Amino acid sequence: MRLQTTAFINNQSLPERFAFCRISPENHVTLSENINPDFQWANLPVETRSLALVCHDPDVPSRPDDVNKEGRTVSKDLARVDFYHWVLVDIPPDLGGITEGSASSGVVPRGKPLGRTLHGRAGLNNYTDWFAGDANMAGDYGGYDGPCPPWNDEIMHHYHFTLYALSVDRLELPDRFGGPEALAAMNGVILDQTSLMATFSLNPDLQGE
Repeated sequence: MRLQTTAFINNQSLPERFAFCRISPENHVTLSENINPDFQWANLPVETRSLALVCHDPDVPSRPDDVNKEGRTVSKDLARVDFYHWVLVDIPPDLGGITEGSASSGVVPRGKPLGRTLHGRAGLNNYTDWFAGDANMAGDYGGYDGPCPPWNDEIMHHYHFTLYALSVDRLELPDRFGGPEALAAMNGVILDQTSLMATFSLNPDLQGE
């Protein structure tokens, strides 16, 4: 089973056009192009009946106390949690891939739709939770939205794009679901999986690492 992309080199930095935010010298960060990377797959198990694609960042601070606060940093010793950036299920195996920008081509205030897309069924990403209290941005964020880690975080963030080959045509999920629900629904029906990883940071001190 093989997963490929022209968007980034595995285990190296994600170009900023694929991010939700980029560095701004004036205000620490500003919105970026938020374009989804392209992916192509091959050599699937012969029993594959559908695919799922999940992107998650396991390096998100478990507490928001110091996040994006002037004069403070998010300690490298702080416990970290998962943040899901893309949850796509019920992908037809014969689709062959997803083109760059076909699932996201900009930041959409209040989010993009859930449900059926050209590529499969889109679930919620965690910007849904992040913007929940923001009057201008709150909404259901479906599909892909790229990185925007804290600009004062002491650690580099890692973005894992994982493709799952599944033995079922469709996962049993409610209308609104996110990464944890999708992974739970895949339990017992995963035939194979493979991943690519990219790094990203908005901390100027970590650029070039």
